[in-house]
Amino acid sequence: MRIINSIRSYILEEEFKLTFLNNRINIVNYESIGHFDNNRVLINYNDGQVVIKGKSLVVSKLMNNEILIEGKIINIEFR
Repeated sequence: MRIINSIRSYILEEEFKLTFLNNRINIVNYESIGHFDNNRVLINYNDGQVVIKGKSLVVSKLMNNEILIEGKIINIEFR
């Protein structure tokens, strides 16, 4: 039963997750996008807000609960 729960938890990931790698930020399970322009992105999630600052920021992937942002990332701030 423990294995089934682990697999279910992996497949049905429900927690907010932010992954940063090579000037890309992948965010999963966010609630809404508060603001978006070339220099700043605000992402709301259940415990607060993430502010991403950079240059030439673009959305490469946008789905119901996942967003991929690319560009020159200067700062990531959790509020």
